[in-house]
Amino acid sequence: MSMTVQLIGSALILLAFVLAQAGRLGTGTWSYLWLNFVGSGLTAGDALHERQWGFLLLEGAWMVVSLLSLVKKARGGGLGRATGGQGR
Repeated sequence: MSMTVQLIGSALILLAFVLAQAGRLGTGTWSYLWLNFVGSGLTAGDALHERQWGFLLLEGAWMVVSLLSLVKKARGGGLGRATGGQGR
């Protein structure tokens, strides 16, 4: 089960990254932010369960930044210059 959670979480984060790099998804879009939040949440949860502290720090920070960006976007705040792209 742990390996499946890691793979799904990592795939979501990588999907967001690849789509952003290809210019198909802006880094300030709901889709991008949710893919990062859910993916990092899954991997952080697994890291906590497996007591992988370095991985938890990385993914936990990624999850918190993604969550803060989602909250900021929900409140109508901008996310800087990287808000272009598709996927509102």
